[in-house]
Amino acid sequence: MNTTDMFGGLDTPCLILDADRLERNAERMRLRCDALGVTLRPHLKTAKSIDVARIAAAGEQGPITVSTLAEAEYFAAAGWRDILYSTAIAPAKLARADRIQREHGARLLFVVDNVEAVTAIGKEASSLGARFGVLIEIDCGEHRSGVAPASPALVAIADIIGASAPQIELTGVMAHAGHSYAFDDKASVTALAEVERLAAVSSAELLREHGYRCPIVSVGSTPTALFAGHLSGVTEVRAGIYLFWDLAQLSRGVCAEEDIAVSVLATVIGHQRNGPSLILDAGALALSKDVGANRFMPEAGFGLVCDAATLKPFGALAVTIVHQEHGNVPVPDESWFARLPIGSVVRILPNHACLTCAAYPSYDVLRGGMLTERWSRVGGW
Repeated sequence: MNTTDMFGGLDTPCLILDADRLERNAERMRLRCDALGVTLRPHLKTAKSIDVARIAAAGEQGPITVSTLAEAEYFAAAGWRDILYSTAIAPAKLARADRIQREHGARLLFVVDNVEAVTAIGKEASSLGARFGVLIEIDCGEHRSGVAPASPALVAIADIIGASAPQIELTGVMAHAGHSYAFDDKASVTALAEVERLAAVSSAELLREHGYRCPIVSVGSTPTALFAGHLSGVTEVRAGIYLFWDLAQLSRGVCAEEDIAVSVLATVIGHQRNGPSLILDAGALALSKDVGANRFMPEAGFGLVCDAATLKPFGALAVTIVHQEHGNVPVPDESWFARLPIGSVVRILPNHACLTCAAYPSYDVLRGGMLTERWSRVGGW
C-alpha cells in the first residue's frame, strides 16, 4: 500500500496514533501494576482523550490523573468519578472545581505541599460550601515541589487539613520521581524507584502515627513503575507516557522503537540545495521545541524522520532546525530529493510526546495499518 492510499485526504501536519501499539503498551502497564499489587491511576495529561483513557483501563472508568481543570471537566463529563488533579491548585480555581464535582458527580482530589496553600484552600472551600479531598505531596528528590519525607512540615500540613474539616479531607500522600529521566540505565532507575517508594511510605506511616488516616499512598513515573523492585506499602501508581512513548524514553532504554505509538504526519514542501536539506511543513508548533531525548540520543534533533507507511526511520534523518511552520531535515546528498519529492509525506517520531501532542485537537487513528477513525482531544486549561 502506498502512502497516498494510507493518508490521502489528511491535512498535514497531523497527529497519527497507532491503536495497536497503544493497546499493547496499555496492557503491559496494567499487567505490571497487577504484578506489583497496586492500582493503576493512569496520567492522561499527554493523551487528553476519552478513547485513549478507555484503552488505558481496559474499558473501566477507574481512578485517573489529570493536570488541568479542562481535563478534569472533560473526563468527569464522560463518566470518570475519581480524578486526581496533580498540579497544586490555585484557590481561585476552586469554584470551577466545585462546579465540576456538583454537575458530574465526580470527586476531585488535589495536591498540597505547604500550610499557606491549605489555609487558603480551606477558606475558599468553606465560602463555597464545597468539600475536597487532598493529598500531601512528598519531595523524593526532584525538588520541583513537595515537602521533605516524614518531616515536621508534613505533620504541620496535616494538622491544618484536620482543622479545615469537613471542607478538606486528608486522603493520602503522593510522590513523583520525575528525575528518573536523568538516567539511561535500569539499575539507577530501580534505585530511584526505591527512594520514591520509601519517601511516600515513610510519610504515610508518620501521618498514621499522628492519628491521620492515609488510605492513598501514590507514586509514579513510567520508568520507576516499570523498574521498581517492589512497591510494598504503596497503593497506586501514576504513569502516563507509557501509553504513547517517545524518543526521550527510547533514548533512556525504557521502551523500544516499535512501541512508539504516536507520530506526526508531515509533507515535504521544499528542497533546499544549499545544505542540502528537505523542508517539511512541521516546525516548532507541530513538533515542539523540546529536545529532551538529545541528552542520550544527540541524533534525535526535534524528531526522527520515518517512512510514512512503515514508520521505519530513514537512517539518521532528523528534523534539526525548526521555525514556526518549517522543519529542516539535512540529507546526505541530493538523491533524497528524488526519493522524497515535494508533496510526498513522511512521519516524525516525536522527541517528547507530551508537548508534541498538545499542539493537536485530534488523533487520526491507525489499526492494522489502515486509517479507521478520528479521536478528539481536550486542550487548554
